[in-house]
Amino acid sequence: MFIERTRLEQLLEKFGGLRIAVVGDFFLDRYWEIDPARDEPSVETGLTAYQVVGRRHSPGAAGTVTANLAALGVGKNGGRIDAVGFVGDDGEAFELERCLDQIGVSREHLHRTSQRVTPCYSKPMRDGVEMNRVDIKNRTVTPEAVQKQIIASIEELAGRVDAMIIMDQVSEGNCGVVTDTVRECLIRLGRENRPQLMYADSRERIGLFREMVIKCNDREALEQFGLYDGQTVAPEVLQHCGIQLTRRTGRMVFITRGEQGQLVFNPAKPDAICVPAVPVEGEIDICGAGDATSAALVSSLCAGATPEEAAVIGNLAASVTIRKIGQTGTASPDEVLAARENCY
Repeated sequence: MFIERTRLEQLLEKFGGLRIAVVGDFFLDRYWEIDPARDEPSVETGLTAYQVVGRRHSPGAAGTVTANLAALGVGKNGGRIDAVGFVGDDGEAFELERCLDQIGVSREHLHRTSQRVTPCYSKPMRDGVEMNRVDIKNRTVTPEAVQKQIIASIEELAGRVDAMIIMDQVSEGNCGVVTDTVRECLIRLGRENRPQLMYADSRERIGLFREMVIKCNDREALEQFGLYDGQTVAPEVLQHCGIQLTRRTGRMVFITRGEQGQLVFNPAKPDAICVPAVPVEGEIDICGAGDATSAALVSSLCAGATPEEAAVIGNLAASVTIRKIGQTGTASPDEVLAARENCY
C-alpha cells in the first residue's frame, strides 16, 4: 500500500483544525529511574533499597492517545483535544493534569472526584529495563453520580467534535469510565451519527461495541469468538472474525497484527484489505504502538483519508513510536513523513 508524499502532507496539514474527544480511562504513567550503583540495604528489612535518581511522568492509557493526537498536531490550528473521564482527588491527579496541560489537552470534561482514585502505573527503570510494575486502580463499580457526569459530557460534546475516540482500558468490568451504561449512551450516539466518526478500542470487550468503527489486535478479535489459544491462527479464521465484527457493529473494523500490518474490513466491500506494516530494524518497544495507531487512524479519517490510507498512516506512526525505547513514544508529522521516506 503506497501513499504519495504530497497526499500525506495534505492530510497531516488538516490535523490542526480537528476537534477530537477522547473518552476513557486516563492513567498516570510514572517512571522511576534507578541507579544500580547506589543500591543499599534497608536497615529495617535487610532487603535491597533501590535508589531513585530521576522521575518522569506522562499521560497513560487514554492519555497516551491524547498525547499522540497532540504530537500529530491535532488542535494546533483552531481545533482542540478534549479529555473525557475522571481522576481522583489525589497527587496522581495533580501530576496527570499537569501532563495534559503541557501538551494542550482540555480538561474541562475530566471530572475530579473523591469517590475514585487516579489510576497509575509506576514503572521502575533499571539500566533502561522496566522492572516489576506497581499499579493503582479502581476495583469497585464506578459510582452512578460519576457515570452521569461522564454521560453529560459525552452528550455535550457529541455535536461539537469531529470524532470521539473511546478507550476502554480497564479489565475489571464497570470499574472504569466506559461502564455498561456509558457504552449504551455511546452506541446510541453512534447510531445517530453524533459525532460523524465514533471509534472504539477496548482491551477486553471490543465485541460489545456497536454502531461505531472499532480497532483491535488479532488476539482481541479472536478472543471475542473463543478462538484464541496462543497458537498461530490461519488467516481465514481471522478473516472470519473480522467479517463477523463488521456485521455486529455495522461500521469499519481495523485489526492490527504487529509486524504483519493491519487488516481493514469495510462493510461496503466483500473482502478485507491487508495493509503491510512498515519494516523496522533493531531494538523496538511496542508499548503504546496501538494508541499511536488509533490517534493516526482517527485523525486521518477525519481529514478525508480513505480507510486504506488511514491504515497506512497508522502504521507509519506506530513505526516511529516503537523505536523510542523505555517510553510511551509519540510521532510528530515530520517523523511520520520521514518514516514514509525510509519506507519507499
